[in-house]
Amino acid sequence: MELGGAGEGVGPSSSASTSTSADHTPPPEPQPPPQQQQQQPLSRYESQKRRDWNTFLQYLKNHMPPLVLPRCSGAHVIEFLKYLDQFGKTKVHSSGCAFFGQLNPPSSCACPLRQAWGSLDALIGRLRAAYEENGGNQESNPFAARAVRIYLREVRESQAKARGIPFEKKKRKRGAVPSHLPRPARSAAAHQSSSSAAASPFASTSSVPEKSADPPADGPSSVS
Repeated sequence: MELGGAGEGVGPSSSASTSTSADHTPPPEPQPPPQQQQQQPLSRYESQKRRDWNTFLQYLKNHMPPLVLPRCSGAHVIEFLKYLDQFGKTKVHSSGCAFFGQLNPPSSCACPLRQAWGSLDALIGRLRAAYEENGGNQESNPFAARAVRIYLREVRESQAKARGIPFEKKKRKRGAVPSHLPRPARSAAAHQSSSSAAASPFASTSSVPEKSADPPADGPSSVS
């Protein structure tokens, strides 16, 4: 009985030591999520795009009556661009100003400040990308509407004329080839003009028949 009791006493002591050693094992440290490991600061373009998108959403919220994004059209985008003119820093002379059409006026005038065409064009590009990144349909993108493109072109031409900036269209002309024709049409026209001097299908490829094709008037008499 004493031996049995001693044996029973040895068993629990060994198991207790095993559990004690297991309790001292340090737990594994939690690993941070992969997204936090790969997270990087936004670039300047992405930060500006996010600010522009939030500004446009705030404009829709403060619109009277309020507008929602799915009902936004190209006309509302143009209204937003005109709204931004009050924060512009570019002097655009009116047609009645004495400095109209001058690139570097000698003094200041009372003409209002506007948003420069380059700033509006870059803004529309960022908003067009942000609209599609936030779940918008590419086909119904209001920032890519034809009315918005026409408005930007008119702003560019009017500001260039008012500030005396020459158009860049004059620099794109190359030779006498019309610039309005597409490149395939110009290459086809050049190929057609180069092949217009080709021989007729009845002419031979050798040089001998070309000399005998038009014999002299006294040819038959000499043969006889």
